[in-house]
Amino acid sequence: MRRLIAEEPVTRAAPWSLRLAWFSVAAVGLALLLVRDPRAETGPALVTLAAGVAVAVLAVLLAVGAFVRIWQEGARGLRTAVGGLLVAALVLAYPGYMAARGALLPKLTDVSTDIDNPPAFSRSRAADAARGGRLPPEVSPADRALQRESYPQVAPLTLDLGADEAFGLALKAAQNRRWQVIEAQKPGGRIGNGRIEAVVRSRLLGLPYDVTVRIRPRADGARIDVRAASRYGDRDFGQNADHVRSYLEELSNLALAVK
Repeated sequence: MRRLIAEEPVTRAAPWSLRLAWFSVAAVGLALLLVRDPRAETGPALVTLAAGVAVAVLAVLLAVGAFVRIWQEGARGLRTAVGGLLVAALVLAYPGYMAARGALLPKLTDVSTDIDNPPAFSRSRAADAARGGRLPPEVSPADRALQRESYPQVAPLTLDLGADEAFGLALKAAQNRRWQVIEAQKPGGRIGNGRIEAVVRSRLLGLPYDVTVRIRPRADGARIDVRAASRYGDRDFGQNADHVRSYLEELSNLALAVK
């Protein structure tokens, strides 16, 4: 008499989790290439990135569902489900970190060292072209008050150097930070203030942030004000404050070196 061998059930969620996880890797990788390519449209690239992250989330859910069935029914596919979960987790690691950071930081898109009289962005043709025709909007008093409360350490930098020397160091600091300098106007002329207009990009995604630096001559030296604004999104996840702080730290180190 032939013996019947009862086969263990196989969960279909496990292989689908792994397939979707690898698909999310491909989608996110393509989005990163597009968003860092200056010839590509940033909007569609960000949509592709969001879609890849959403697929990774779905892969995690399928992996969890597979674990439940494996636990309850003894189904096969544990190794495949673990693979899908790990691959998807790698995709979601950085977005998860940024989401957690965004939940703890204020919802701002524009940060300035001078809250009452922030430096104005240039309206020249070169600056307009570098910003893609976008001009950062004026910030509401409520948002300025939120910045004052959230980033009290973001403040102007005063150097006991002449305005021209301070301008030279400010320009060098921007170059050291690998900012894309669009305009650089020395102090003097009708207004008297110096100005540096630049674009800085985030390290991973390469998203552009618009930055303007104001060098104001004073009787005892020069005052440096910096303003950074996001070009996309309704919050900056602390990036603008990081850009301002790192730039002023670089400038301070340069000023100390010349003394």
